Formats: sequence, C-alpha cells, structure tokens
Amino acid sequence: MFIVMIGSSEITDRNWEWDISRKNIEDIMEALQFSDQLSTDNVLQALKLLKVKILSNKMATPLCQKVTDIIVDYLRTVKPEGELEELCTAVLMALGFQSPGIVIFKLWDRWHNNLPPNCLLVAVGRLIHCQGAASYIGVTWEYTLRLLRMAQTEEDMLAICHVLKGLAISARKHLDLGTSDDEIMDITQEAVSFKAYLTLRLLFNRWSLKSNSKVTEQALVIIGHLFFLMPPSKLKNQVNRLTRWLMTLISAKVTPFYISQCICQLMDALALSGCGGINLESQLENIIGILFNQLNETVEVSDPHSARNHSLALKAFYILTKLYNDQVVFLIRKNMQTSDPAKIVSALQVFMDVFQEVPQTQQLKNEVMHSVIIMIQEDLKPVRKALLNFIEMLSQHGYLAMPQGNVIINYVIKLSESDCSNEEDIQLMCSKILQMVSLPKLITLACQPSNTLAFVSLSRTATNMALKARSLGQAPYLSSFHLSPTQFVSPQKLLTHLVTFSLKPYREGEFGVSSLRLLHALHPITSLHPVINSNVGQLWMKEIPQMLQILDDHTEKNLNQEEWEDRLLQFSGQSLVAINDDSWLEQLIKVVLERINYFSDGEEKTFLYKFFGFTLRTSRNMKLVKMMLSSILQSVHEDLQERQGIAVALSIVSMKHLKIVLDQLQVYSAILTDKGSSFILKLMKEHQQREWGLVCNIIYLSYSKIILESKGDIFTHLDDILAMVLQHYRNCIVEKDKNLKLEYLDALTKLTNILSSHPMAFQFKFPQKLEIVTFMVELIREEPLNSISSSIRLRAMNVITDFRKLRPLIEVEERTELLRTCYKSVLCLPPIEVLQKEASSSQEAHTTVDLFRETLQSLLRLMETLIVEMPSRIQHCLELLDTWLNSQKDNERERAMWCAARILGFTAKMNNFGAFAEYFTQMQLTTLVLTAMEGLTDSRAKVSLAAAQLMSAVMKERGRDMIKIEEIVEGILERLNSQLEPNTKEETLRAMCLLAGNNTHHVVPLLLNKPLPWDRTNLALWKAFGTKRETTISVLQLLIGILEKLHSKEETKEMAFQPVAVTCALCEMLSGSLCQEAVQELYPRLLLAILCHLCWVIEQNVPQKMVVYRKEGGPGSKSKPFDPTSCALEVVKLVFLAAAYDGVVFYANQHHCWDLLSCPKFYYIGIMDLTSGIVKNCEPAILHRILNLVRNLLYSSNYHRKILARTFYAQLLWHRSVAETLGQDFLGNLIKWVKEPNLIMKEVGLRGISNLALHPGQSESLKGQVPFLRDLLKNEARVTVQAVKSLRNIICHGNGEDTKERDQVKISATSALGYMLRQVDKFKPGFSTRREIYTFLVPLLLSIQDNNTEVVKACGGALTEWTNVIGWSSLTQTFRHTTLSDHIQVLEETCKYLVSTSKTQLVGDLLCQSFGFLKSPQSFLRAAAINFIGLTAKKLSMSQIHEDDVELLQNAIGSLRNDPVESIQSLVNTTLKKIDEYVHPGSVSTSRMSQLSNNIFKVTGMKTPKRKKRLFKSIKRERDDGDNQKKKIWKWLPRPLNSLRNRYNRRVKNIPLIIGHSDKSSMLSQVPTFESPPAEAGPTAK
Repeated sequence: MFIVMIGSSEITDRNWEWDISRKNIEDIMEALQFSDQLSTDNVLQALKLLKVKILSNKMATPLCQKVTDIIVDYLRTVKPEGELEELCTAVLMALGFQSPGIVIFKLWDRWHNNLPPNCLLVAVGRLIHCQGAASYIGVTWEYTLRLLRMAQTEEDMLAICHVLKGLAISARKHLDLGTSDDEIMDITQEAVSFKAYLTLRLLFNRWSLKSNSKVTEQALVIIGHLFFLMPPSKLKNQVNRLTRWLMTLISAKVTPFYISQCICQLMDALALSGCGGINLESQLENIIGILFNQLNETVEVSDPHSARNHSLALKAFYILTKLYNDQVVFLIRKNMQTSDPAKIVSALQVFMDVFQEVPQTQQLKNEVMHSVIIMIQEDLKPVRKALLNFIEMLSQHGYLAMPQGNVIINYVIKLSESDCSNEEDIQLMCSKILQMVSLPKLITLACQPSNTLAFVSLSRTATNMALKARSLGQAPYLSSFHLSPTQFVSPQKLLTHLVTFSLKPYREGEFGVSSLRLLHALHPITSLHPVINSNVGQLWMKEIPQMLQILDDHTEKNLNQEEWEDRLLQFSGQSLVAINDDSWLEQLIKVVLERINYFSDGEEKTFLYKFFGFTLRTSRNMKLVKMMLSSILQSVHEDLQERQGIAVALSIVSMKHLKIVLDQLQVYSAILTDKGSSFILKLMKEHQQREWGLVCNIIYLSYSKIILESKGDIFTHLDDILAMVLQHYRNCIVEKDKNLKLEYLDALTKLTNILSSHPMAFQFKFPQKLEIVTFMVELIREEPLNSISSSIRLRAMNVITDFRKLRPLIEVEERTELLRTCYKSVLCLPPIEVLQKEASSSQEAHTTVDLFRETLQSLLRLMETLIVEMPSRIQHCLELLDTWLNSQKDNERERAMWCAARILGFTAKMNNFGAFAEYFTQMQLTTLVLTAMEGLTDSRAKVSLAAAQLMSAVMKERGRDMIKIEEIVEGILERLNSQLEPNTKEETLRAMCLLAGNNTHHVVPLLLNKPLPWDRTNLALWKAFGTKRETTISVLQLLIGILEKLHSKEETKEMAFQPVAVTCALCEMLSGSLCQEAVQELYPRLLLAILCHLCWVIEQNVPQKMVVYRKEGGPGSKSKPFDPTSCALEVVKLVFLAAAYDGVVFYANQHHCWDLLSCPKFYYIGIMDLTSGIVKNCEPAILHRILNLVRNLLYSSNYHRKILARTFYAQLLWHRSVAETLGQDFLGNLIKWVKEPNLIMKEVGLRGISNLALHPGQSESLKGQVPFLRDLLKNEARVTVQAVKSLRNIICHGNGEDTKERDQVKISATSALGYMLRQVDKFKPGFSTRREIYTFLVPLLLSIQDNNTEVVKACGGALTEWTNVIGWSSLTQTFRHTTLSDHIQVLEETCKYLVSTSKTQLVGDLLCQSFGFLKSPQSFLRAAAINFIGLTAKKLSMSQIHEDDVELLQNAIGSLRNDPVESIQSLVNTTLKKIDEYVHPGSVSTSRMSQLSNNIFKVTGMKTPKRKKRLFKSIKRERDDGDNQKKKIWKWLPRPLNSLRNRYNRRVKNIPLIIGHSDKSSMLSQVPTFESPPAEAGPTAK
C-alpha cells in the first residue's frame, strides 16, 4: 500500500503530507527503495526516523540483514553526500550495534573494482571497536590493506583511515587484555605485528604523506597506534626514516598536535622495549629540535589540540630524559643559552618538567647555575616569567645557598623594584622566591641603598617571614643582631634606615607603611638583647599601630608632612630614651653621620640632621655630646643644605645642652681668627676665602636656628655673640676683599634676619647693635659711586634694616649720616643705560639691572624702618632728598621721586597719620597732586609710574582734603586720553577711584555730564570705580539716588539725560568681578531702581538708532551698540550676575523676560516672570528685603512704580517664608487690587491670591473668597484664567475638597477652553498648534464621564469646538448632543474613530497621557481612564502590537488591582481579561498543508516572520503621592487656556500675550504634570 501511494500520480514531493511518525521500519524501507521519487528533505526525515527506530528496538537478524542490504544498495545507487551520507553512516552504525558482522561483511560485496562506499568504511571503522567485532579484525585488516592500494582520492583515503585506525586501536586493546579478554581475535599477536609493520610500509610507499592534508594527519594518528603493535627491532630500524619524515611534515606546516602525538607514541613504544636504540640516540638532537619547535607553537584557547600539543611534547621530553639523561640535559641547556626567547622559554619549561628525573650532582648544579647566570645577564623580557618559575624550583633544591646564589637573589630583587614595568604576577613570583632567603640576609638586603626601589617588596616579604617566625615561637630577629654585626645589618643601621624610609610614607605607594610594619614585626629589641631595655618593645607596640593608622586615614595629598616628620622624630627620641644606653647611642650617631655623608641631597638628608640632633639631645653623657658636636661641625659642608642641616642639628641639641653647644661654636669659630690653630691657612690660597666664608656661614646659621628654637635663654648670650661677630671680620686671618665681604655679609644677614623677627628680641638691649650699624655704614661708604658690581651695599642696608627696633635706637645724628650715606651710595649711581652699556655681556647687563633694582628696594625698606623708629622725623627724611630732587641729572631726580613717593605712601599707611598731616595743608596736598600729575606723561616709564603712585598715596588717606576737584578730574582725564604706559595708567585709574570714593558728590556728576556715548577713557574710569568696595558703594548709592528720583512732566516730554548716563556707568561698573560684595549689599534697592528706570525709559520717545553706550567686543570683533532700553536691560542682567545670582538670568532667558520687559504693554508680565526667577534662585533673606522695599511703593502716586511694586509683591507670595511673614495683611491688599477697575491690577491681585493659596494656614481665610472669585469667571479672559488658578489652588490645597466648588471651576475653565478653541479655529492653526490641541482630547473625554450634567455639557461643547479645529467633522454632532446617559457610547465611537483615522504613534501618545489619570484621587477619573484604555485597545489589532508595549499597557491598568473602590477592581479585572483576548485571539482552523508547514518550520528551526508595531515611544514615570496627583488632575484645565490664549494672540499681535507663567514645552506624549515650586513654596506651583 505504501509503495502504491508513492507511485500514484496524485502524490508528489510538493504535497507529500503523510505522517511519517506513524510508519514502521518496513514502510520506511519500501520508501527508500523509491528514493528517487522523494525529495532530499523527505529522505532525511525517513533516515532520521529509521535510526531512532533501530536504536530503540531489538531487531531480528533477517530484518537487520534486509535493512542493511537496502541501505547499502541506496549507497551504491545514489552515492549521497553531506548530511545524507552522515545519516546513512549513523543508520549503519545503529545496525552494527545490533549485529556488527552483518555490516562488516558488506565490505566483501562486489564493487566492480571500486572501493566500498565511504560511509560504509567509516561505519566499519567505528564498529570494529564494538562488542563482538574481535573475530573480524584479521579478515578486515587483510581486506583493508587491499583497499589501501586502490585508494586514490582524499575522501577514499580518509575513509580507509577510519578502518585502519579502528583496527589498530582494537587490536592493541585486545592484546593488552590478553587472557582476560572475553573475545578472541581471529588473528595471532605475531600476525598483528606483521600487519602493523606492513601497514606502515604501505602507507609510506603507496600514499604521498608529505603535505599538509587531512590524510597526512590521520596517517600520523594511525602510525602512532601501529608503533605499539610493531616488533621493537623493526620499529627501531624505522626511527631514522620516521625522523626525516616528521621533519618534512614540520616544513609542510602540518598541525603540530599530530606530530607531537606521533613522537610521544614513538618514544613511549620504544621505552616499553627497554631502550631507545642506536638510531634514536643518533637522531636525538633532531627529535629534540622537533619537540622544541612544537613547544614554540602558540596555544589557542579555542583550539584544544594546541594545548594537548604542548602536554604531549613535554611528555616526550620526559620519556627521552629517562632514556638518555645526560644527552637530553645537555641539549636543553644548549637551548637555554640561545638568544631566541621562545627557545629559552621552552627549554626552561622542559627542564622544569624533567628536573625530578635528573640526578642533582655538583657538576650539574654548577652547569645549571652557569646557564641561569647567562640568562640573567641577557635578561630578555619575554623570558622573565619562565626564568622566575625555574629559579623558584632551583631555590627549593638549595641553589640560592651556592656561591653564585647572590647573582640570582640580586636579579630577583631587581625585578621586585616598584618602578619597573613588570606585571603583578612577576612581583608575586619574586616574593615567593625571596621567602626562601634567610630572614637576616633578607633584611640586610632591604637596607642596602642599591635596593631602594625594591624596598617595599623586600620589606613586605621580610615582615611576613618575621610574623610567621614569631607565631612559631622562634626568637625575634633583632635580639640576635649584636651577635654578627659584620655579617648582617646592625640594629642601629636598621633603625636609621627604617625611620628614614618612613619619612616619605607614600613614596612608591607605601614606603612608610612597609617600614613601620617591618619595624613592628621585628620588635622587640627586647631583654633578650644584653643591653637594650624591654621598654622599647612596649613603646613600639603602642606607637607604631597609631602611626600606621594615621597613614591609613590620610593620603599623600592631605597628609601634613611637617607634622608627620615631627611624629617620626618624637617616636625616635622616645625609643632612644627607652634604650637608655650611651654606647648604643654612640654607635647610632656614627651610623647617622655615615648616612649623612652618603646622601648627596634630598629630604632624607635634612631629616637625618634632625635625627642626629634628637639622638644627641637624648644623651646624658656630656663628653659624648661635645665629641659628636665637634664631629658634625667638621663634617662636609660644601652645600647649603649641609650647612643648614648642621645648624638645625645644633639647634635641636641646644634645647637640652645650650651651654655646651654655644661653647662648641665658640671653639669652632676660632678657625676664623686664630692663625695658629686654623686649618684654613693650610689650604691652597685660592680656597682659603671660600672656606672661611663657609665656616662663617655655618656658625651664623647655627646661631639663627638656635634663636628660633630658644625660649629666651639665648638672649642673655646674644650681645657676646654680636661682639664675636664683629671680631670675626676685623680679626679675619685671610685676605679681605670684595668676595670675603660678600661671604661675611651673606652669613651675617641670616643671623640678623632671624634676630629681628623674634618677638622676645625687643625685650633686651644689645649695645653691639650700634657698633654693627656703624660698621655697615663704613662698608656702604667704601662702595664705588660709578658702578654697582656687588651686592655689598644691598646686604649692608639689609643688616641695618634688620636692627630696626632693637634697642638702643640710633641717635638723630647717626641717623642723618646713615641716610645721607645710603642716599648718596644709591641715588648717585650712573643711569641704568650706562650700567648696561658697561657690562661685558647681555647676561651681565641683565644681572646688573636686577641688582640695582634690589638695592633701590633695600634703600626704600631702610627709609620705612627709620620712619617707624621715629615718625616725627619724616620731614627730615624728605628734606635730605632735596639735593637729589633738585639734581640736574634725570636719573637722580627719578630715583629721588621714587624715594619721596615711598615715604609718603608708607606714611599714609601708618596708624598715626598726624605726623604726615602736620606738614601738609589742603593747598599743599592739592599742589603736590597737581605737580605729580604733570609727571604722568613723562617719557620715562619709571618717572610716570612714580608720579601716579604718589598721587595714589595722597588720595588714599587725604583724598577728602583735596580742593580744585574739577581741575584734578579734568587734568587726569586729559592725561588718560594720552597714551600712558600701562602700569602708569592702571595706577592713575586707581588714584581716580580713590578720589571718587572720597569726593563722590563732586566727581560723579562731572563724569556723568560727559556727552554720550563715552570714549574708552571715561568707560575705563567707571570700570575702575567698581574695583574698590568703599568707592563702589559710595558711587552706587549716588547713582541709585539719581534713578530713584521721580521725573517731572517736563522731563517726560524729552528724555532726561542723566538717568541714561547712570545706566551707562552701571554697565561698566558692574561688568568687573570685584564689585560683587558691594552689589550684594545694595542688591534689592539697586535692582528696583533700575527696573523703575527701565519702566520710564520704554515709554519715552527714543530716537531711532540712538546709541548711548558701546560695549567692547572680543579681539577682532566690533563693539556692540546699546540704546537707552537695551542699556537698562543690560544693567538688570549685570545686577544679577554681579550679585552672584546667575540662575535668575538663566531663568529670564528661558522665559523671554527681556522681550516682555522692553514692551510697555507687557512690562508687568516680564516683572512677574522675573520675580519667579528671583524666588527660585535667591535666599529668603533677600526676598524679605525686596518685600520691605516694594511695600512702601504699593500705593505710590506713580502708576508705573505701583505696578512694579504690586507685581513683585504678588509673585513674592509664591515663596512660603514670604507668605508666612507676620503682621502683613496680604489678602486685604490683594482683594483691594482685584476690586479695582484696572485689568492689570485685577490680574496681579488674583495672581497673588493664587500664590497665597499654595501655603498651609491660608485655606480658611481664602475659603470665604470663593463666591467672590467665582463671579470673576465671567470676566475678561486673562482675568478668568487667574480666577480659575486661584479657585483651583484654594480647592486643591484647602482642608478637604468642596465638590461643588470644584465642579464650578471645572465648568468655567472648560467653557473658557471651548471659547478659545473657537477663536483659534478662525486663524487656521498650523501643525505645532494642532499637535498641542490633540492633548486636550484625553482630559475632555475623561471629564465627559463625570456624573455632573453641567460638566458633561461643558465638555461636550469644548469637544465640539475641538473637532472643528482638528477636522473630525463626523464626531461633531455626537459631541454636541452628548448627555449623561450616553457618554460611554460617545467614548466608544471616539475611540473607534481615533484608531481608524490616526497613526499608531498618536494613539500611543494619547494612551500614555491617560496613564496619569489612573492615579487620580477621584475615583470617577480612574474608572474613566480605564474605560478609555480598554475601548481603545478593543479597536486596535493588539496581536500586532509589540510585546513590550502590551506589557506596559497591562501593567498600567494592573496597578489598580487593589484599588480601594471595589467597582474599579472589577473593572480592572474585566479590562485586563479582554485585552488578553485581543492579544491572543481564538485559533482558526487551518488546512493539513499549513499544519505540515508549521511542523516543518518547527523541525528546521525556522520562524514565521511577523512585524510588530510599536505603540509607545517612552513613558515618564511620575512620583505617586497625593499632592502630585491633584496637580495632574487640575493642571490640564488652565494650562490649555494659557496655551491657546498665547497662540490666539500670536496670530493677532506682534508680541505674545503670556498670561502668568506659561509652559513652553509640548505636552504631547506626556502625562499632565505641574512645574515644581521653589523650596519652601509649598507642594504645588503657582
């Protein structure tokens, strides 16, 4: 029957619909006999099912034979390929499992001189392993060798390889089992050996196995198995041939795995025979070379063969090493000493693998160590990891203890260095190796300076070892330090090293932490030590953890380095006190001195000097102190750091041994004056002066440091020290010349500078001061007047200046002589140009100029010093300058002018100014300024700058005493207009700023009267007025007063000039960054003044293109012109920016405040929005200051000021702290304004009520105003909007919710919306307007479901107008006649129309908008939203909507499953069930063909393509709280009114009318939300 069906003409491949799963094996066999009439897919399905049937059922032998015959016939006729061939093989395998002989004997069928089918050969190769196949091995092998000779193609060869491989493996298995095998082969062991050898020969002779092919790879596999079957003698004879063949295959790039596997099997087979043979020994180098090549192959993670290749190669090495120990080791070492990193790594890896098999003779150790040292010297980076692994293994066998072991240790330490680029794993490997070094040796290595970079690693390793040793109860390491100080580091050196390294705790990450932890781990230096006290251990146990905690709590950036250094020194000092052993201290001091000499520079050296001082200070042995002080004084002192270090060390010691230190310094200073004992004279003459200066420097530096550290004891010795200082120079044992003077003065300056700054110095009398001053004057007088080749006069004047207030004071006569000498020595020097010309080089000329400037500055400081000493002698100082002020030489007059200006300027800064005023009257001061003014234009920059500075000095303190103000102002302006030198111009502007600050009412009007627009000079003056706080405040107060004046009627006819000039002045003053503090002080008043002025300006008849101010642009850009209005607006912005309220400007930019403020009609709206920005960004204190100012203007006679004040007043109530101000009748004022006939006043008053209603505590007082506000709903549209907002806020934020009032507001607002839609429709709204109008649909459709008839009626009217605008004319009549009873039907029709006519994206946006109403506090709105969503989903093809959007829709509705209203819970469940049905509609009967098609899709893994539509773009999730929901529900009512009013008026007017705070963002695809109010403003917005 099955065959008949196949043959029927009505059955074809195309409509073959029989259920193959029901057919039995016989049917399948019959079908395969007619396979030419079936498609490939059907044959595949049949074979798959056949395989399953065979495997799952026990078949009778006849049936098995029959099926085998049919399959083999099918193979004979069809010759399948690919998947069909694989399936045929699988079927034959399944048959073979039932009866292997039946399948195997099919090889002997008549194939007409052809090979059997490949899949039959493959099946036989696999079946020969099976149970019951042993009896077929011999005959099959015999037959296969015949087939081997016939194979020509690669496919045939691979098929035969399957058989040969199976035969070899199976034969070896049965031979290995021997007598225990249940099966007996049909071939003897000898015959198997012969067959194996014959097979090898045939493979070599018959097949070409010298290329990279799959056949070659499979041949390698077979040959590897044959090695174990061949006779050992035959195998050993084939080694040479096999080696050559394998080398050929490597050249042919055959996969390395197969080669390694073959070699490994060869070695394994030879090893089983007991020896490798002569041939193998001769080929050893070649084979090892092959194996090394194999190891060099890259291991690919994705290729398992590459990993096995390595392991097989290593195994081969292992076997070879057992056979030929010495030869293999030699060849491995040979590879270790090459320059190829890959070979070295491989050799190391091999050596590690075979190391256990190699006897560790001394000769071997020496040879291995030699090879390792060579690799260390080469230090190839790719080799490091492998070398370290090898070294670690060597360490375990005692190699580090060998004489050459230090080479390895040093190499490992080098790799441990923290600044090297080694990977973290290398650092870990080094640490493991170092742990095999003994602890004493490791610590000694850590303390060696050459190992500094590896210190962290070494110390961390040593710490771990010490802690481990302590935990095992072993003696602490430090306790045995004294036993072998020559072999290991001494305890003194260790302590010094670790404390010094702790100085920079974060160096290389953790220097300090590592040092302290090691010190802590090595403690205690305990009683086990014969000398040291156990208190040290107790101290370290307490202190070191605290210090470690400090480092943990800080970083390198925030650690106070000075405090940390003090902590270390204190710790060291406490440790030394605990040690209490002078002999130990002596050794420590010697170590410190030795280390000081080792360091060349750096913080460590400075620290060591302090450490030396602290150590010596601890000693109670006076003899030791003297000896060590002498040692350090005689130590190296070439560098300044060394000299400073010696001085610091002596100062620290002096804190406990002052007398000894001073005595030692005195003894040491004999070097300077005692020819008999001084070593200086023993030096070469050219070095004597230099050494004398260095010694002098050390002594005076030491004295200065001792003075700094002293608490007063040193001052009783100081006069003797000063006397000694004079003797040092006067009794100098070397030749005195200019260089010696400089060395001496340089050292002396260090001492006098410290002495003069010490607060206790003024309590003592130093008679030697006068002697030193006289000596300094002598030195100054000796200096030549025609050149300035040295700094002697400079340093001498500095020394005199340092003695300024030390007693006794210099007498008048000596003072006069001193000043005259200094004046003459400096002022009479040649001009700078001459000094430069006389220089031998440009570098010398530059140095000379710098030296002169420093010398002049020193003279100026000296003059100030003398003024401080005797203020009454100021005039005398000036009189002494007369000679040079009246000199005929320009350079002398210039310098004298500098000196005079400095005296005047410094005197002006003094608290006691009477001395200055005593000698200058108002006229003299004015004359002085006018005279100095003439010098401003001097061609020499220094003269002009000196004149400007003189003016500034006078203006600062005596500016109020100036007369002839106008002459001074005009004179300064005239000179500023000329090209002054930049520094002079800056100083002149400063002088003018000081003058304006002291004479504001005179200077400011003069400048304001200059014609507009001002030039750069005038603008620069106004900008300067904003740089000094006192001047800025004074000028701003005057300018504010001008702006606050009410303009007379005469002025309004023609614009007043002065107020406009004020705004220009403010533009410059406020544009700088230094006026912030002054502006903040005057901020509210200044802001209101400029806004009042702006209101006045915009109503003036300003000429077109009138420019009153130009703002300079950047480089390459033009200046920006401003008219009076834009200038005033610019000032408003600058006021906010100067007061640091940038946020207000940003807010104003966003809300177009500047456009509104520039228009008279909308000025009040601009003020309202600007106030909103102020409320959002300013502190409450500022808001109250503004409130107090505007409160005085609420009932001003000036209309504009009244509008300004009331608008501010109303909008400030948006902030809670303002609305809660005590003692204010806010509501009373607002009601009054609402009752006024003026619409703006009504609107402002209603805005204030709306804001007031936002805050708690206002509900009761506002509740009574509801009827009054309801009456306003029929007023003009903008008043209606504000009334709606007020009612909304009263209802939403009152105690409870008045449904009646709420509905009334909703009705009024909805009616207003309908009216606005009707107006908009007249002007054919564009796309953006229509886009926004779409957002009105959802709120109206939900509200139409209200139970209030009037609400439904109002919504129906609004929707009617909505359809006219949008063009949904078919729904116009539906909405127009909507009643309370048919609103659901209306909703359903609307949803149907919406889905059928609109894009999916718009439907999604409206659904998204409805989600917000699901959280409404009003139950009817929640239910209405569910109805809208459910009816819309019903009309959509939900099965074609994307799964994510469906889930979003279901989640939105599902959020109401636990709604408190039971009816809503029921509605939710019903709606969700229906949506699920829409998504998964009932199944439709399909044809048998379509079912089969579906089955085929499932079988083949193909999927039916379906395109899903996206409904939603994105959803903004809202915070779920009650207040937020109220905002959502009420927001939509006034907001559309605002928006449409804006758009309506935009079509009629050029400037938009914005009622209140309009929202500029589109509402499309957003749920209704409110803008958040400012902090403290309450939960809802205005």
